[in-house]
Amino acid sequence: MYGAILGDIIGSPYEFDRGEKTKDFPLFCEESEFTDDTVMTVAVAEALIEAREAGWLDHDAINDRRKEQAVKESLVRSMQDWGHEYPDAGYGARFTQWLWADDPKPYGSFGNGSAMRVAAAGWLMDSLEDTRRVARWTSEVTHDHPEGVKGAEATAAAIYMARTGSAKNQIRDYITREFGYDLTRTIDEIRPGYHHVESCQETVPEAITAFLEGESFEDVIRTAVSLGGDCDTLTCIAGSMAEAFYGVDQWLKDECRARIPEEMIEVIEGLEKVLPEGTKL
Repeated sequence: MYGAILGDIIGSPYEFDRGEKTKDFPLFCEESEFTDDTVMTVAVAEALIEAREAGWLDHDAINDRRKEQAVKESLVRSMQDWGHEYPDAGYGARFTQWLWADDPKPYGSFGNGSAMRVAAAGWLMDSLEDTRRVARWTSEVTHDHPEGVKGAEATAAAIYMARTGSAKNQIRDYITREFGYDLTRTIDEIRPGYHHVESCQETVPEAITAFLEGESFEDVIRTAVSLGGDCDTLTCIAGSMAEAFYGVDQWLKDECRARIPEEMIEVIEGLEKVLPEGTKL
């Protein structure tokens, strides 16, 4: 959670190719603020906390279609509530319509919004299979295009594998095999021609590559921002993986908490209380 939110905050001043495609930039500045990526990450986390506490995410219950529907209804409710609370956070046009719809339905999107909000699914589940299933649910309420679902599943899978001790080469091999993303390109190869794009297809592989190349949490963040493009979302995704692999220094957690409202901090703390035994944000 901290990794995703910090990625959003740190990347936000450089969105829309406003940066200089360098890793040498101040981590925080006057324009560093959370966007829709953080709002929806928190919204999904809140819904999944509720589902975890209700037993809807237990392994024996996860195949129950009624439980799936209950989780999805909770996701819709939470996402709309948080979206209404923060209506000017920078949502896309179609998602804004969904936020304010009386009977919101998925709309076939393959935008990167499905991947940027999925972090909690990577932290809460006890198996890779269940992680992917719940990640799929978080996507399907809006982004039900196969590429949108794939982006959410791949991101959550990488988080789960990172937090449970997989090496980077194992994560790379699994993501390549299961999702077909091209992870052979280096950041230096990607960077020159990369531009602002909001699809999972052209955000998630780049975010994963930034995570794989980065040598620390901060280095992953700087590497992701250096690509440019939709870099608040790209860095949100990369940061969510980096936290699971490296952890986040306390000073960065403090910086994060200073830039988000108390009600978001309460959700982070709520998530920590229901994490699997031995897991810590």
